[in-house]
Amino acid sequence: MEKKEKIGIVADEGGDLPREIVEKYKISIVPFKLDLGKLAQFPGNIYQKIREAEKRGLKIFVKTSQPSPGAFLKVFKEKLKKFEKIICFTLTSKHSGTFNSALQARSLLSEKERIHVIDTLSGSSGEGLVILKAASLIEKGLKLKEILERLKETVKRTNFIFMVKNPERLEATGRIPHFLALWLKTFQKMGISPLLGTKEGKIVLKGIKFVKKSIAQILFSEFKKKISNLKTEKIRVAITHGDAEKEAKNLKEKILKIKNTEVLFVNLIGKVLGAIAGPGALTLAWEYD
Repeated sequence: MEKKEKIGIVADEGGDLPREIVEKYKISIVPFKLDLGKLAQFPGNIYQKIREAEKRGLKIFVKTSQPSPGAFLKVFKEKLKKFEKIICFTLTSKHSGTFNSALQARSLLSEKERIHVIDTLSGSSGEGLVILKAASLIEKGLKLKEILERLKETVKRTNFIFMVKNPERLEATGRIPHFLALWLKTFQKMGISPLLGTKEGKIVLKGIKFVKKSIAQILFSEFKKKISNLKTEKIRVAITHGDAEKEAKNLKEKILKIKNTEVLFVNLIGKVLGAIAGPGALTLAWEYD
């Protein structure tokens, strides 16, 4: 009988991890559901579809939904054949039912004590960083109890900020309330761009910035300000983007000039979160010990 590995990782696809990282750490990904509706008629990836619709003057919002408990259950059962324990990571429960789906799936298993579900209180690059922290702790051979304790602190210390070109998609999918969307649109008409982020897992307005600077510069300035008084040996960073590769590269280059920083990955925002954030979005997350 093949010997089981000690701890395996399961995650929803909201962490936007590059494929090579998913494969390296044997991470099992549970996909979201995505209904493109009329966007399906246009060619290309989600960003190309949105741009084509906008070029034609069409406002088309996709429908997204969290993975069902059954989807998690299927992955859990397969994972338990190869691993003694599982740590499962989900998108923030404040804006998605994914955490609840994973908990429901866990409750259906007789071996539920072998599965631990963690609400990252973040998304995209932020969720990805929390998952990578777990992978590094597992790789170091730490025991499950210590890993779980360390991850609680990582979730608290993970910062996540982002900017979008059009807040309408966030509003249409219920990620931000109508009044906030109206404020953001008003700001943009005035040449001011909203800086968004999460607080205790909920998307909030972090500030308003004049758009004379690039999005990359705005996010970098906020990052530099927030870490200025940190006393830590290493700050780990992740960047994701909505088909804005040039901006993402620019942001990475700026961050790498700061002492004791490490960019763990730069990746495209996946199709589900990408359909919500839209083309041109840029996210930045960081965590530290």
